[in-house]
Amino acid sequence: MDLNVEKLELIKKIVKTKDVNLLKKIRAVFEDKEKEVWEELTPEQQEEINIGIQNENRGDVVDF
Repeated sequence: MDLNVEKLELIKKIVKTKDVNLLKKIRAVFEDKEKEVWEELTPEQQEEINIGIQNENRGDVVDF
């Protein structure tokens, strides 16, 4: 199945559900994945990202 089609099908199911527990589980899956990705970064990469976030929060960014 095409990746975009798969995503759209999942979005439709998520939008239709009224099961709060299911939505919490879906959120947890994404949060776990984000933690895994973060932990795979070097400390230098993590620091660069944190600096970028701080700059963004202060409005110190340049749009390209």
